[in-house]
Amino acid sequence: MVRKVKKKKSGIRIFVAFLLMVVIAVFACKYIITPVAQHLFEKYVDDRTTSVPSLKIGHDSAVAISSDRLNSPNAILIRLKDDNILMQKNSEEKIYPASLTKMMTAIVAIENLPDLKEEIKLTNSTFQGLYGADASMAGFQPGEQVRAIDLLYGVMLPSGAECCIGLADQIAGSEQNFVKLMNQKAADLGMDNTHFENATGLHNENHYTTVKDLAILLSYALQNDTFREVFTSTRHSTRPTNRHPDGIAFYSTMFEDLNNQNIIGGEILGGKTGYTDEAGLCLASLAKVGKQEYILISAGAKGDHHSEQYNITDALAVYNSIRK
Repeated sequence: MVRKVKKKKSGIRIFVAFLLMVVIAVFACKYIITPVAQHLFEKYVDDRTTSVPSLKIGHDSAVAISSDRLNSPNAILIRLKDDNILMQKNSEEKIYPASLTKMMTAIVAIENLPDLKEEIKLTNSTFQGLYGADASMAGFQPGEQVRAIDLLYGVMLPSGAECCIGLADQIAGSEQNFVKLMNQKAADLGMDNTHFENATGLHNENHYTTVKDLAILLSYALQNDTFREVFTSTRHSTRPTNRHPDGIAFYSTMFEDLNNQNIIGGEILGGKTGYTDEAGLCLASLAKVGKQEYILISAGAKGDHHSEQYNITDALAVYNSIRK
């Protein structure tokens, strides 16, 4: 009889222990597994935050100007809200992008830099060949230690080639390796008619794209807060460096060319100019007209830095022709 009672008590203890294990497991799921699941969900949401644009022909007659009236032989206008193509002119024809290349350089750098406040040293090799190629420069010097964010502004505002190379070397070890990242990004975005040979936009027969592909790139890049902030800045002052104790002031080439002109019922928010003899005058710009944002990519306009800026003329004409 005593043994039966002991066995019964032992069974109760086992059952109670089992219940305690269940309770502990429930709390563990709540406080350990749930945060992990939450983290995975947040990562999934973050990964989907920046979407790949899918351009499509708009069905509304939103633009009054005919593309034939543009100086640029290649152009495309996109409404950002829905990635609708509102106007295009030879948008899938091969072009040379010149410094519009630097939009890809900037977004690839941003996405591969863990710390934008990190200091990067520009070496003698950073500048090798740039002066001889008459590349546009931001004004940094060999041996200068510069924050990554200041190099990004140097890429986009004064179109500094040394900034492109400095970022490329830091991220990938060489410009050639960085260009592989650029081409991989182009493939990921569906820029099927694009191939990069360098990070600066210096002319190369095998360095080409289309205005449609550049529109895909810009639509994507503008979803990144850092890129948008840089792209829409009129000026930027760098932090003091070991070569420039007062820092350097950068000014956007687009806003300088715009020369205080603007559009009726709207505003040109930002942009990137480009020019080589082979590429002609190019422009990638963002504007707000009414309540909507638009991007316009144009390329191949005749002229140079000393002539009328026909890329700017075209942008003003197109944005002014958008029906509010």
